[in-house]
Amino acid sequence: MSVIKHKDQRVAVLIDVQNMYHSAKNLYGARVNFKEVLKTAVGPRKLIRTIAYVIHTETLEEKSFFDALSKSGFEIKMKDLQVFPGGMKKGDWDVGMAIDAVKFSSLVDAIVLVTGDGDFVPLVEYLRLNKGIQIEAIAFEQSTSAKLKEAVDDFIDLSKDKKRYLIKK
Repeated sequence: MSVIKHKDQRVAVLIDVQNMYHSAKNLYGARVNFKEVLKTAVGPRKLIRTIAYVIHTETLEEKSFFDALSKSGFEIKMKDLQVFPGGMKKGDWDVGMAIDAVKFSSLVDAIVLVTGDGDFVPLVEYLRLNKGIQIEAIAFEQSTSAKLKEAVDDFIDLSKDKKRYLIKK
């Protein structure tokens, strides 16, 4: 499926960094080239906002990674990894991304969700049906919810061009 993308269209790109990081690592033993993903997400359109949602885990390499994202033009939203008694860990931005998408819906014509997480289907349906926003998703097909692919106006499979979208470790 494909949609019209034109130079006057205003777009916001919201990136679920944890989802993409784990997908690339588990599927390909690689890292995501977020700069290339952003170029594809925006295309010929006017970029209004791009946010990378990250989880701070206090690993050595994450500071340089976050710095690289920032230098590439990404706004960074960060939260700490939650560690519960018993050792269970949780870290996601689903609610924060959803709130931002709803806030941006009056400022843009299209929102690109860079995630394969099916938890975003109700958000996609709300924005499409109630706000008239074009919603797109970009992720690796193998790790993307079938329901998310069905719900969006356009889906781009990053695994179709691994050389462009992946960085080997």
